[in-house]
Amino acid sequence: MAQLYFRYGAMGCGKTMQLLQVAFNYNERGQTVCVIKPRTDTKNGDKLLTRIGPERETDFTFTRRENIYNRIAKDYRDVDCILVDEAQFLTAKQVDQLMEVTVKLDIPVICYGLRLNFRRKDGGFEGATRLLQLAHKIEEIKTICDCGRKATLNCRFLNGKLVTDGPDILIDDGKSDIKYRALCNHCYYKLKENS
Repeated sequence: MAQLYFRYGAMGCGKTMQLLQVAFNYNERGQTVCVIKPRTDTKNGDKLLTRIGPERETDFTFTRRENIYNRIAKDYRDVDCILVDEAQFLTAKQVDQLMEVTVKLDIPVICYGLRLNFRRKDGGFEGATRLLQLAHKIEEIKTICDCGRKATLNCRFLNGKLVTDGPDILIDDGKSDIKYRALCNHCYYKLKENS
């Protein structure tokens, strides 16, 4: 029986790189994958890019209103695996639709995304919350903070300053310097006290 997986980690832990490695492994064995991502992630258009070089075009991107199950059932029912990047941007309903893909179409679905938003709250991302509730398997992809400790927090820096409030989704708006960094709790509190 196919399963729904949620592989999460802080910014920069290599989620997209791992997704591309899984796609490569399937393809190397003569199997096919369908690679998708929400259109909410506007930074690279229809491409998945990694910080260290590898990239891939998605098979399709989708809006928050689109029924992913219907699209897969119509156009991708013969693939061996569905890979979803930036899964935190899914709606709860779309996560339910991906569960339907595993049950009705018997296709495994592996979702990669953030668990926490920059305010350090579960529930900041609807898709991540629903994946934590439904996924058959939940796996953490680890990374380290600048100090060498395990990084678990996604921190937003606006014009060089740590910010702890604002909209959940803020991707380069062309007006401000927006950066995200993975930090440990120790460094987070240190920076917060100094800002």
